[in-house]
Amino acid sequence: MPSKYVKIVVYVPESHTDVVREVVGKAGAGKLGNYSSCSFSTKGIGRFKPEQGANPHIGEVGKPEEVAEERIEVTCSREKLKEVMKAIKEVHPYEEVAMDVYPLENIENL
Repeated sequence: MPSKYVKIVVYVPESHTDVVREVVGKAGAGKLGNYSSCSFSTKGIGRFKPEQGANPHIGEVGKPEEVAEERIEVTCSREKLKEVMKAIKEVHPYEEVAMDVYPLENIENL
């Protein structure tokens, strides 16, 4: 049986981290017991090169780019996953959003 919970990891330029965390919480992710909008972030450098046909928010086609980003991690019930992912994509500035989803063990029975 699949886990009821997942962890969403999304990489966001520092200019948009607050708005992403806000919509994630409003969409119902980051709920832990009597707490809401729970997340964890680490800072790093995102690297990419926009290829022909890309419409980059940052950088230019054909030129490598480095951007100060945060890796935002948040838990989410599987039933809210699509809604949360949709909310992230609506406010994330990148044309292609780097996002991972990991199943979690059944944390209710631990």
